Amino acid sequence: MTTTRKVEIYSAGCPVCAETIAQVRALACPSCEVTVADVHDPAVAERAAALGIRSLPAVAVDGRLADCCAGRGVDGDVLRRLGVGVPR
Repeated sequence: MTTTRKVEIYSAGCPVCAETIAQVRALACPSCEVTVADVHDPAVAERAAALGIRSLPAVAVDGRLADCCAGRGVDGDVLRRLGVGVPR
């Protein structure tokens, strides 16, 4: 019995997402079931939020957000330290 590994790529359809899709597909083996989830779909966006996805592209393997995709996203504190919101 062969067990498949479910690999979900969360994408917004941008060129960076397309590169990630190609990379993951190239890495995948015959037991990997690779799907691309379009976050423009409200149900997909809800699932992405439940996984903790804060930036795209992102990859989940067997229902768990890959460590390389966790903890990213826009950080308001970092932007403020760089001067965003402060007139020059």
